[in-house]
Amino acid sequence: MQLARGRLWETRAAAHLERHGLTILARGYRCRLGEIDLVCRDDGALVIVEVRARSRGAVASAVESVDAHKRRRIVHATRHLLMRHAGWQDAIIRFDVVAFDAIDTPEPQLQWIKNAFDAGGL
Repeated sequence: MQLARGRLWETRAAAHLERHGLTILARGYRCRLGEIDLVCRDDGALVIVEVRARSRGAVASAVESVDAHKRRRIVHATRHLLMRHAGWQDAIIRFDVVAFDAIDTPEPQLQWIKNAFDAGGL
């Protein structure tokens, strides 16, 4: 149930990003170090996208839920991804977050944060 709901929001995020000119290269990349929801291309940049969705009553907003631990796991998974895809190793890397809040309402709120965090210090 939870996984299917997560895939729904990832699909909506991918559609939003495509409407804004990004190309989806991969979805749901998993390794033992972590997971990457979406891997996209935006001009010359390789964009690693974390998708989060929260209902109205959640303790933290979708954006706030991307804490230091989650960011660290995304960075580690990105390093793994780059080892497996040599053609992407020289690309500029950008970490974005697409956040959906109030998903239990007729009009969920979408927030796309470009350069939400970087790999420095992680």
